[in-house]
Formats: sequence, structure tokens, C-alpha cells
Amino acid sequence: MFEADKGQIGQLNGQALSIGIVQARFNASITNALAAACIAELQLHGVEAANIHHITVPGALEVPVALQAMAETEKYDALIALGCIIRGETYHFELVANESGAAVTRLALDYQIPIANAILTTENVAQAQARQDDKGRDAARVAIEMAKLLDAIA
Repeated sequence: MFEADKGQIGQLNGQALSIGIVQARFNASITNALAAACIAELQLHGVEAANIHHITVPGALEVPVALQAMAETEKYDALIALGCIIRGETYHFELVANESGAAVTRLALDYQIPIANAILTTENVAQAQARQDDKGRDAARVAIEMAKLLDAIA
């Protein structure tokens, strides 16, 4: 059993981790709430504020390029993608959701860095609001757990 596997729920220890967060500003009321919940959860689990680097980009399609720039610095133990894509009347929703999601996964694999993907894809604002806090907290926990797991494997 990897050390990171022990007591994960409520026992995550983010001390000494460096976490990068990329937040899309589109649908800012949702993404700001995602970011606030995420950062609070990181700090709750011991990640120091000075070790959380939070940047914003225009929208979900811009998140992957900022994540890539962060990954290339090799300064982060894990990254977090935050955004909100709400279905509209056109195909644009599918394009943005599919392309941003695929790019985030590809970056994690290419750079071998954990990336917690909390880019919400919802049918409407109410669904996004219902998920914003939980998904922000989930992203923080995933980032910490996966950073610890990959460190234990290495």
C-alpha cells in the first residue's frame, strides 16, 4: 500500500506542496466560487497560501495553455483547472467542453503531473451553482491526493 493511500478522507496533508490553479473568468460568479472553495480546502489541508499560485484566463479553452505553461516550469506538485461551461443554443458548448477536457487530460499525461479538472459542464446556471462549492473542494482534495500518490510511486 502506498503511503498516500492511508486515511485519505479527512487525513490529506498538503504541507510542502506547491499547487497551481488556472481559473477561467467566463461565468465568473461560478468560477469565483469554485476558486474560493478550492483555495479554502487546500489551506484546510495544510497547503500554505504562499504555495498556491492562482491565475485567471478568459475562458475554458484558454485554461489548458496556462496549465501547460505552469507544468513546463516544473515548480508544481499538482495543478487545478477551474471553469464553467453552460449549455447554450449552439454546438459551441460541446466544442468547448470536449476540447478543454481532452486538453487537460493530455497535459496531465504528457507532463506526468496531476491535474484536477473542475471545469463544470452543466445544462444551466442553477446546476452550476449547485455544484460550484463541492467541485471546488473536490478539486483541491484530488490535487493533494494525486500529488502524494505520484510522489509515493516515484
